[in-house]
Amino acid sequence: MFLASAAAQIGFGRAAYNDERARDGFAAVGLGTYLTSGHFLEALFENWESEFLQMGLFIVLSVKLRQKGSAESKALDETDQSDEDPRLHAKDPEAPWPVRKGGALLVLYENSLAIAFFSLFTGSFVLHAVGGFFKTNEENLAAGRPAATLGDYWTSSQFWFESFQNWQSEFLAVLAIVVLTIFLRQRGSPQSKPVAAPHADTRQ
Repeated sequence: MFLASAAAQIGFGRAAYNDERARDGFAAVGLGTYLTSGHFLEALFENWESEFLQMGLFIVLSVKLRQKGSAESKALDETDQSDEDPRLHAKDPEAPWPVRKGGALLVLYENSLAIAFFSLFTGSFVLHAVGGFFKTNEENLAAGRPAATLGDYWTSSQFWFESFQNWQSEFLAVLAIVVLTIFLRQRGSPQSKPVAAPHADTRQ
């Protein structure tokens, strides 16, 4: 589904980009040129950025925060397996190598999921800015305006509008799944409580 959607984005995005170029009196571009254009890079990484931010925050905030009745929350008054100290398994030969090694390596490993998502967010955030910078200067060139700097774009209302319009939708999606799983069910889904579970039952 991801690959099909990405291919469709590229195909329709290139067509839209070439329509814009035609209106401005420029020649159409090939696939390789489009994939390095600001039009493509800005759109791609603007969306990835918000997804990685959403998942990173969801992972970190769900460590301490609880929502009574939600299938996306740890239980309110029970110890969760994910809270177990991995150092208790330091001598387990089947434990991952960082657990057996311990020390700073284990500290990184026990936070590696959040680190990975926030690193992906940071990379996408930067590439969103770079893609938007390229796109802005392509538009400036077409309109005969002077080129902008990366700093100009990074501090522009356009860049932050693009970011927040995506961030708010991701936060809404997290809110929706946390709250809706209190009352609604999907039989067979690990994202749902059992169909017969009481609404106040808080568990994953």
